[in-house]
Amino acid sequence: MDSKKISIALSLPILLIMMLGIFINEALATTPQSLYDEVWRLINTKYVDQTENNQDWERWRHKYDQYIQTDEDAYVAIETMLASLNDKYTRFLDPDEFKEENESIRAQLYGVGMQIGVRDNKLVVIAPLEETPAERAGLKANDEIVSIDGNSTKGLSVKDAADMIRGRKGTKVKLLIRRNNKDKLYEITRDEIKIKAASKRTPFDTKVPKKIGYIRLNSFLSKNASNEIRALLKDDYNDKDAVILDIRSNPGGLLSNAVSISDMFLDDGAIVSTVDRDGYKEIKKASSHLIWKKPIVIMIDGGSASASEILSGALKDHHRAILVGVNTFGKGLVQEINHLPGRAGINITTQKYLTPNDTDINKRGIQPDIEVKNTEDDFKNKNDKQLIIAIKIAEDLIEGKSPNAITASAKTYIVK
Repeated sequence: MDSKKISIALSLPILLIMMLGIFINEALATTPQSLYDEVWRLINTKYVDQTENNQDWERWRHKYDQYIQTDEDAYVAIETMLASLNDKYTRFLDPDEFKEENESIRAQLYGVGMQIGVRDNKLVVIAPLEETPAERAGLKANDEIVSIDGNSTKGLSVKDAADMIRGRKGTKVKLLIRRNNKDKLYEITRDEIKIKAASKRTPFDTKVPKKIGYIRLNSFLSKNASNEIRALLKDDYNDKDAVILDIRSNPGGLLSNAVSISDMFLDDGAIVSTVDRDGYKEIKKASSHLIWKKPIVIMIDGGSASASEILSGALKDHHRAILVGVNTFGKGLVQEINHLPGRAGINITTQKYLTPNDTDINKRGIQPDIEVKNTEDDFKNKNDKQLIIAIKIAEDLIEGKSPNAITASAKTYIVK
């Protein structure tokens, strides 16, 4: 069968968004064995490394023929086969996981609207999303989720917690929240969540001068990401003299979004090159439809990955932006999303990418022009040093100071 596909430049997510989405797709007639066979074929024809991690890929073709009886058997066999590639980005998604990925791309979900994670063996709120039931209910970052509908979260994984919090629009979920050693029960009604890829809200409500625009880009995954950035630049920030683009902890997303957003800041030249398994190199260039000609400061950190690195790498190589923060994650690989029979899917690494200067950043990352580290104490004290320095650099760019002069005097920007 021909697989429907879409290219992504996406790192492994470290957070899950708590929502329920509706994914409608016609189930294709299949058997567990045919599902396994299809995955084997896709890797054999698409995977970026023709040696499949220096192994004889043929050995997997009929390895489990006599063992695969159910879908679950096929899932285990597929995951075992893929593990031999030693590539964490090439991964099988069962129907639930594939549905969740599609929901993130469509950016229309249902739920309470918050990110969660595990810290010190406790389930905590990483951040409520803007204009969602979680935010309206008053949930805050670092709130501990003690129980969900009366069930303790002790030892609960993020995925299992997500499954418990999800639900249909109009239904309620009860969360026992611990904040400053005090417990409070929140009853939150689930609703439609329109995911925003971009936000103007600064960390800790840090004040930004009126002449500078601030954009927090959370992900390149949403199909609306490019449109949201374009609207901010053309409408909200048209009268600004500089813009700060914050892509810290942005794990990546659609390759097309990385290219189109980079294109908004460049008038010509290469944005990124992709190289496939046959060594074919395709160069994606700026379209000369420049939207923003004014100064740019980009904020990066170790969580800035993949599509984030395409954007920051392109603007750095073209000397179009000054990068502030710490070294990025280092993921120079592109995945292709493939629909499989039975509503499952598989993300396959099909290409590696290079910055405009032909730099392969995989496992190396992109270095900032000015290195600034936020410490744990900065977080506790709600002091975003990286943003404070980015503002100072933006002000100097507005005043006419050259980027070379700024990077040459980097030490003068460091604050304690």
